[in-house]
Amino acid sequence: MVVFPNCKLNLGLRILNKREDGFHNLETVFYPIALKDALEIIAAPNNKDAVAFSSSGLTVEGNVEDNICIKAFHLIKKDFPGLPSIKMHLHKAIPMGAGLGGGSADAAFTLQLLNNKFDLGIDDAQLIHYAAQLGSDCAFFMLNKPCYATGRGEIMEAINVDLSAYKIILINPGIHVNTGWAFSQLESERFKRSEPYLRNIIQQSLSTWKDTLLNDFEIPVFEKYPAIKKIKEDLYNRGAIYAAMSGSGSTVFGIFEKHALIDYPQKETFVKILS
Repeated sequence: MVVFPNCKLNLGLRILNKREDGFHNLETVFYPIALKDALEIIAAPNNKDAVAFSSSGLTVEGNVEDNICIKAFHLIKKDFPGLPSIKMHLHKAIPMGAGLGGGSADAAFTLQLLNNKFDLGIDDAQLIHYAAQLGSDCAFFMLNKPCYATGRGEIMEAINVDLSAYKIILINPGIHVNTGWAFSQLESERFKRSEPYLRNIIQQSLSTWKDTLLNDFEIPVFEKYPAIKKIKEDLYNRGAIYAAMSGSGSTVFGIFEKHALIDYPQKETFVKILS
């Protein structure tokens, strides 16, 4: 059985405060986009290991046992010990560590795929609970529609945002921004807030977003990596209605009119135009 995990953009991202559990309260709008990986799982009861993992496409770095898809399998296996050994193949097209949630999507789709393939009967609420244990934005991919998110990102409500009438360009310069470092930069007094407001801004005209729909991570990330800031500036110079960094970076996206002709030079590590 094969599924195609898609990724997301953050439309605005505000860090409100740090919690006692070490996480941060935030607010953002998750928006799914049609850049996808491919994930296949087949039963392999004769495997000597619980999961035989392979990958293709973009290089999946790190130890195999730390892969979030394998962690998703073992999380389910704890509650369903009869789950057979499997072969899992992941084809990566979504850049990693890029603020697009590709790894989180892969994990969420792994949970769904295991549930469906092996008829485990796990309801949506429990799947979301499993997903939240794997990552703060994993739960979003269980809903996979525009959502206003608070808490760590796991408290979500559907919101009416539709960008299908526009063209979106994604630019990733191949710079890895450490998420832990990025969060640590937002713990000064200037980032301690309590009142969320993105839900109101996102309902305004897209033409107003440039000055109001902000990503807090842009301040420290742009200071450390001017090349990422330059991409955002370049997108506006090329006619973007709105441009921003997604998540903690380093992907920057621009939203253009549907008819816009965009000839973005392929000098960056990754350039993708979604019409």
